[in-house]
Amino acid sequence: MTWASWTTVGIHAQPGVVRTVEAGVIEGDLTLHTTWSDGLAHVAVQFTGATDWFTMAGSPVPCPSEEASRTFHQDVVEAIRGGEDAGPTLRRLFGQ
Repeated sequence: MTWASWTTVGIHAQPGVVRTVEAGVIEGDLTLHTTWSDGLAHVAVQFTGATDWFTMAGSPVPCPSEEASRTFHQDVVEAIRGGEDAGPTLRRLFGQ
């Protein structure tokens, strides 16, 4: 089994941008982690420095390759950094 993972620390999420399965909408200083395995990208976020991880709404997402999942991770990071306009981009990325 092939897998890969990426983590980006210190992403500032504005209110209403990041939606999770377990905690609803979260904001503030976040860490994003993507794990790619078996053709799926699993995306989780946490408050930077915390121990609990939350699944982003819409995760996992089909990704055919390690390279595609790396690009997907970076696209999610950039969308969150986009601020108030991130919602539509994140919904598109997560197929919602």
